[in-house]
Formats: sequence, structure tokens, C-alpha cells
Amino acid sequence: MIGIMSDSHDHLEAIGDSVDVFNQAGAELVIHAGDLIAPFTARPFKNLQCPLEAIFGNNDGERHMLRTAYSDMCVLEDFKELEVGERKVAVIHGTTEALVDALRKSGKYDLVIRGHTHQMEVSDGKTMMINPGEVCGYLSGEKTVILLDTDDLTWEAVHL
Repeated sequence: MIGIMSDSHDHLEAIGDSVDVFNQAGAELVIHAGDLIAPFTARPFKNLQCPLEAIFGNNDGERHMLRTAYSDMCVLEDFKELEVGERKVAVIHGTTEALVDALRKSGKYDLVIRGHTHQMEVSDGKTMMINPGEVCGYLSGEKTVILLDTDDLTWEAVHL
């Protein structure tokens, strides 16, 4: 099982709550789909009991310092291709809807994980798409993450 999150926007308490959820669930990997914002957000992620994969979002301006802060946990990039178990996964922040759609339609991935909209969305199909909503709760008023079983692609939304 993996944990999926996005748009934490330097809300340290919500990041810590997310880490607690993932640790309690026994997540084997956590994927963050962008907008970490500040280098100090790396601190609560150090409590994760599994690996972290994360990408940049459109609000991640201080990229050099973010890369440095997260360097012992993951390499931050704009886009990632991952293999999680038998699944091919694309991770993108998703500022361009056409690009998200192209990734889904390419047939190359079993799962596309994206963020940016701050709205939870899960779409099935040949390529599943997951937007876990926002960890920060700033826009929607809801702080959410997703737990995903990569074997059968069943998922659970967790409200923080």
C-alpha cells in the first residue's frame, strides 16, 4: 500500500498528521505530487517510516533549497516515472490539463498521480488517475490524503 498526497503548502501540522496516517497504515511508499513550498517542510517527513517520492509544484519557488532540504529523502524533479510493484506510475503536479490527459491516454502508465487543483478526484479506466486533493486545506477547507493498494487499485480517502 502507498500513501498519496499533494499541495501541502508548508502546513506543518497537516504534514505531520499525514505522516502519522501513513505510518499507522503501514505505507510502503509515500508520493507527494507537488507544492511543498518551503525547505523547512522536510522536517516532518523525516518521521516517515517508508521512502518518499516527491516532485515540484508550480508554487515551489526556492528549488535549490528544497532540493537540499529533501536530498536525504528523495530527488525533487518536475515529473517522475516510478515502478511501484507491478505498476507503472507517472507523477506530475498537473498545471496543464492537456498534459495530464496525454499521460493518461498514452497507455504507458497504470496510474497517473497529479495535484494542483486542490480537489480530490479519482478516475478509473485503462489508466487510473488520482488527485488526492490538498493536505493544507487552504482552498477547499478539507485536508485529504489517499491510501492506495497497488495490487488491486482499491483506495481510501483519509480526511485529516
